[in-house]
Amino acid sequence: MISPTPVTVLRGVGGAVAERLRALGVESIADLLFLLPLRYEDRTRIVPLGVLHPGQRAAVEGEIRLTEIAFRGRRQLLCRIEDGTGFLTLRFFHFSAEQQRSLARGSRLRCFGEVRRGPTGLEIVHPEYRRIDGAAAPVTDHLTPVYPATEGLTQGRLRQLVGAALDRVPALEVEDLLPPALLAAETMPSLAEALRYVHRPPPDAPIDALIARRHPAQRRLAFEELLAHHLSLKRLRRRIQREAGWTLPVRDDLKQRLLASLPFRLTAAQDRALGEIEADLARPVPMLRLVQGDVGCGKTLVAALAACRAIEAGAQIALMAPTELLADQHARNFRRWFEPLGAPVALLAGRPSARARRETLAAVRGGDARIAIGTHALFQEGVEFAALAVAIVDEQHRFGVHQRLSLREKGAAGDRRPHQLIMTATPIPRTLAMTAYADLDVSVIDELPPGRTAVRTVVLADSRRDQVVLRIREACRGGRQAYWVCPLIDESEEMPFQAAEETAAALAAALPEIRVGLIHGRMAGTAKEQTMRRFQHGEIQLLVATTVIEVGVDVPNATLMVIENAERMGLAQLHQLRGRVGRGAHASSCVLLYRGPLAPLARERLAVLRTTNDGFEVARRDLALRGPGELLGTRQTGLAQLRVADLARDADLLPRVQVAAERLLDRWPERIEPLLARWIGGAERYGRVG
Repeated sequence: MISPTPVTVLRGVGGAVAERLRALGVESIADLLFLLPLRYEDRTRIVPLGVLHPGQRAAVEGEIRLTEIAFRGRRQLLCRIEDGTGFLTLRFFHFSAEQQRSLARGSRLRCFGEVRRGPTGLEIVHPEYRRIDGAAAPVTDHLTPVYPATEGLTQGRLRQLVGAALDRVPALEVEDLLPPALLAAETMPSLAEALRYVHRPPPDAPIDALIARRHPAQRRLAFEELLAHHLSLKRLRRRIQREAGWTLPVRDDLKQRLLASLPFRLTAAQDRALGEIEADLARPVPMLRLVQGDVGCGKTLVAALAACRAIEAGAQIALMAPTELLADQHARNFRRWFEPLGAPVALLAGRPSARARRETLAAVRGGDARIAIGTHALFQEGVEFAALAVAIVDEQHRFGVHQRLSLREKGAAGDRRPHQLIMTATPIPRTLAMTAYADLDVSVIDELPPGRTAVRTVVLADSRRDQVVLRIREACRGGRQAYWVCPLIDESEEMPFQAAEETAAALAAALPEIRVGLIHGRMAGTAKEQTMRRFQHGEIQLLVATTVIEVGVDVPNATLMVIENAERMGLAQLHQLRGRVGRGAHASSCVLLYRGPLAPLARERLAVLRTTNDGFEVARRDLALRGPGELLGTRQTGLAQLRVADLARDADLLPRVQVAAERLLDRWPERIEPLLARWIGGAERYGRVG
């Protein structure tokens, strides 16, 4: 196994250099070996000056014919070299007197850089160069790697350090932790061979495959990294399921009474997901289940029906939501469903009075509050549960792993741990869920309730705002309601987006007959709740809001959604916002306003929204366009931080990774710890997402 020898053992690596390397995640010799190149440059051949063309990155060689200092807007050093086939100018804006002396007429240079057009012909600005003696100095025998950059460390220094680490590989005895029997069918190189190849590819290496990270050497490393992450979650699952859970027997009286109170029937997909959850709740080990489904598919109701088991068993449930607004809405729904059935609901969100908070905490601690709903306040100091049997986390990607772990630990009673039900309205492609949630069983609600209509999405330049305002007038006059979403509360020079407060004032002036309301994250909780109630009751016709209304808000009469600066938002967020309309029987529309010119990636994102309403397809395209971090959330740890692998690019490896993980767990468990140490290190604790 690669030794954890500190990088400071390398010559010339003192405290300052070590600190700069730490910015790249490099603290040991092993870290240097796994700092993979971003791309490669071909310096294995010298290109004649006469055949250079603009945009080419090339190694060239020539004799200095002229060196001079010029003043063309700023002081600069110009050096003209020739090789018998042509000439090239080297331009330096930053140079020293020593450098000027070294670039004397008659000296021979070997240079590398990007060729561009200059005032007197082709030139390279600030090339890498060195003086050479003789006419046949050897060229490099491998492609030149380009590593991730950090301030204070040049590419040359990084290459030198990685080369020194590679030279130590035999002494370090880079151990192949994957047994030959496991890799027999994979036709992959050994770990040592793969590392040498990616850092020093031969001149005839397929550079396109290397840049695309599809070369077998890179795939060998990606396979091992994906395997390590997958194993960490599989091992977590095995560890958790060795703990005792709450066995919640089948008692359907409360569930049937709740179902009878509903004005509709469950969809087949809801029935299927509920059956899977209830089977887990009947087992004596903690449930670990993710329920994913599109916006408006009825996940919350499924969670509520599952909660009936805990309530009938005399236990409690907790539901954690990412925002006060969503927690308030969950509390209203659960009170409407459960309080007529004799199950009190407590809300731990906002800023209640000291007396109200004391009473709520006492009700939760004593078990009188059978259902506790809140934000991160649920796991803060002072909150104690009498008997927490089921912990539900809504919009799981909004929470840090420590927050979810804290809620789970809050419910520990002796050696028993609560069941965990995780919900997300950001559908996750199967390839991502297989790896990112290997510790969870997954239920999918892939069917919308009857009566839901597809939302028509249009993309317009913000120069057509007046037309959009007319559409709002028509919708509101027709008895419908509308949203207008802005990214910021106030204007700022750095982010010149239309501010919500200014937009609300402008729309109120343009539509004097329309009742306009405003909601944003800086408002007090009571003010937000009051505004939302007025919108839900129809007293406000047009609600101007920040993205605080992204999840959970349910107003079936709202049929028009306008989103400002849509080009700056991710697909998942845009799809969530769009899901606020189309929740009733009336035709609904979403208008994505953009400020041009559109970058290619932004144009592609908006095109996805225009062509599909399927959240699973949106998620698949989001994964392809922006990677797993966008879907897992910026606070998700672990797989969003992959060093080598890419879940979209390497999705075809995942079925083989799953098989390999099971074989390692069963036949070679002693290899798992060093494998996790190599790829995850101390970060494995973050995998405990319960």
